[in-house]
This record gives sequence, C-alpha cells and structure tokens, in this order.
Amino acid sequence: MKIYKLLTMVLGATLVIACAGDNDADKAYVERPVHEIYNQAINALEKQNFEHAAALFDEVERQHPYSLWATKAQVMAGYANYEGNKYGDALTTLNRFIQLHPGNKDIPYAYYLRALCYYEQITDVSRDQGVTQKALTSLQDTIRRFPNTKYARDAKLKLDLTRDHLAGKELAVGRWYLRQRGYLAAITRFRQVVEKYQTTSHIPEALHRLSEAYSALGLKTEAQKVASVLGHNYPGSEWYIDSYTLITGSDIRKTEKDKKGFFARARDWIF
Repeated sequence: MKIYKLLTMVLGATLVIACAGDNDADKAYVERPVHEIYNQAINALEKQNFEHAAALFDEVERQHPYSLWATKAQVMAGYANYEGNKYGDALTTLNRFIQLHPGNKDIPYAYYLRALCYYEQITDVSRDQGVTQKALTSLQDTIRRFPNTKYARDAKLKLDLTRDHLAGKELAVGRWYLRQRGYLAAITRFRQVVEKYQTTSHIPEALHRLSEAYSALGLKTEAQKVASVLGHNYPGSEWYIDSYTLITGSDIRKTEKDKKGFFARARDWIF
C-alpha cells in the first residue's frame, strides 16, 4: 500500500511538472502576427536592446518563414547582432542570407555589413591578422560587386585603413627580425610592405629599414639604391635623413644650417 501511494505521488508530481512544461512551451511558441513581432524587434533596436531585437527578428523568420518580412528579418537580425558586438552570430546570419537571396534588393547592404563585422574585429598589429585579411577581402568584394553604391564608397575608405593595418603588421614583424639579426627574413617583410602596400603610410619606414638591413649584410650598393628611392619619393622625410646618415656616416641633424645644406648635397647623391 505504501509503495502504491509513493508511486501515485511520483506520477502525480511528474504530471504536474509535465503540464507546467507544456504550458511554458505553449507560451514560448505561441504564434503571433508577423507585423507584431517585427515591430517589437524594431522597438528593441531603438532601445538598443540588441540581443532581444536579434531574437525577435529570428522569431519572425521561425514563425513566418515564407513571408516577405522573414527575408527582411534575416538582414535585421544580422544588423542587431553587429550592433551588439556579436560578430560571429551576425556573420552566420548574413552568410546565410547572401547564399539564399543573391538577388534581393538588400544584398549590397548584406555584403557591406559582413565586411564591417570583420573590420570591427581588427586588432592591434601585435596579434594575428587573419581577421584583417578577411576584412580586406570582404571590403574588396563589396566594392567590386556594387561599385556605384554608398556602401562601396565607404568600403573604399575602410579599405585604405585596412591595408595600412596589414602593412603595419608586416613592418612590425620585419623590425623584430631586424632586432634578432635575421636580416634576410627582415628584408622579405619590408619588401612585402613596399610591393603590396604602396599607398600606405608605412612606405618611408619600410624603405629605410630595407636600407638598414642591406647595410647590415654589407650590401652597400643595394642599401644606397633603396635609400635613393626613399629620397626621390620622400625627400623631406625623417626616414630619408636617417638613411642618408646611415649610408654616408654624416650626422646632418647637428644644426639648422646643416639641415638646409643637406638637401642640396643629397640631390647629387640621389640622382
């Protein structure tokens, strides 16, 4: 009899729990009109509750997968995750949207937003630059596919900054090799900067470091050629003055008079 009562109590408790679970599930998955969910998602965005907004946009797609709003909600979920710094979730959503809806009117924005997700993750030059390379590729993809859009115009600006960052990384690695007296490895890195990132701000230093590495190897002719290129393109650069001092052994920073006379003397040396 006691066993029967205990079994009855356990089964009754299980039934109560199961019913409660069913009620929670019904509450969680109650179907609502698409416009109601979408508007709630927009309101959450306006309140900068990005996580909740992303969940609501996902709910639009889950409950109304064949509606026009479901397609729009995919992009908006990507945007909400981007604003909430959840770049991995944003990229997953945007990549799926790009794959499923290549002809959608929002596709230029989806490509651009995907590039931004990578761009915002660019870290300092002391870390691995894999994400920076992905940002570069995605920005280039946006410009190539949608050249006449506002997204392409902004992508071009960010592309310059991304290239500058990648050049800075190559330069930092080259400097490290130079300090370790790994001159050939350093030269390879500096040449990468000069050849691949010609429009960046790091070119003058890269040329000077090349001259420095060649000099360390005793390759005086190569060092002078590189310094000459530096002087021809950046005649007023501090890096050129450093290279001139390195090659000639003449300290031209002693006086203002020396500095003025330097450029007149250097013209014959360069050309």
